[in-house]
Amino acid sequence: MFLMPPVKCIPALLLISFAASVSTYARSQESAPAAQEGTSPASPEAQFAEARKLLQQGHLDEGIARLQDLEAKQPGLKGLSHELGLALYKKADYLKAVEFLKKAQQEDPKDNEAVQLTGLSYYLAGRPADAIPLLEKVQGWYPSANVDASYVLGICYIQTKDYPGARGAFAKMYGVPPDSAASYLFTARMLLRQDFEPPAEEYAHEAAKIDPKLPLVHYLLGELYLFQSKIPESIAEFQKELEINPGYASAYYKLADADSRIEKYEDAEKLLQRSIWLDPTSSGPYILLGKVLEKKGETQLAVRALQHAISMDPNNAMPHHLLGQAYRDMGRADDADRELKLAEQLQERQSAKP
Repeated sequence: MFLMPPVKCIPALLLISFAASVSTYARSQESAPAAQEGTSPASPEAQFAEARKLLQQGHLDEGIARLQDLEAKQPGLKGLSHELGLALYKKADYLKAVEFLKKAQQEDPKDNEAVQLTGLSYYLAGRPADAIPLLEKVQGWYPSANVDASYVLGICYIQTKDYPGARGAFAKMYGVPPDSAASYLFTARMLLRQDFEPPAEEYAHEAAKIDPKLPLVHYLLGELYLFQSKIPESIAEFQKELEINPGYASAYYKLADADSRIEKYEDAEKLLQRSIWLDPTSSGPYILLGKVLEKKGETQLAVRALQHAISMDPNNAMPHHLLGQAYRDMGRADDADRELKLAEQLQERQSAKP
């Protein structure tokens, strides 16, 4: 539910941002070897340019092999260490990338991209403590927060259990004071996503203490307690959230989920209807509504809700599975078998994804 595997999971936007930063370095270096039209095809500069071209075309193994051969013959060639570090980073050989990125920094102390990528490589290699001083350095280069660097730095602090450090990083990321209720809320959310439940609960309660009317604090606590199957506590928190934030559709949906787990199906149905009227674009409430209606014995209505959910999210295995069960209850064996088989295929496909 909340798990985002540490180290391995990193937003695509972050990688794109770092890649864009690195491409600036690449463009600045590109003109030197490429511009030397009079050089021999066997010259180091020409070989470097050819290796770069292979890397740009996505032929990482071949490009790296060319660069390593060139590094053995002429290790001091300008930009070679940076290019090797970048290529190895793209190949996800992070600790090997660090080796060359450090050389790049020694050769060019102004190679800020190498510093960024070294910190990120340490993070992705599962060495957050090594990443922290480099990412702190990156933060110091900007008058305002570099959002991606702040995020990774905050996650590194979490993984090393430096929660105040994480709060400072996320506060900078979102532009709020580090001791504010919002900073505690943001950190609680990140802690929960990293499966650090006890400090997430502590930070959420601190946010509520600082600002009792801050939206989404009680919603976060409700999610946490729902995940822990603490249903009464979860219901209490979602109700508090709706007192503060009565127009938040997801709070009605999650409260309905909690009610359905203690078989309060009438209450759950009403809450789901409210959620759907506020936000008809989310498939989750329709799926849960189908499940609740089926439990109430209103199978035909359940089928309609689940069919609508499938039209919104056709690759979600859950509504297909529930629809198959509903068809089976209606005696529609062929339709049931079709939906249950499709649900199984979608689940297998999802499980096979890295």
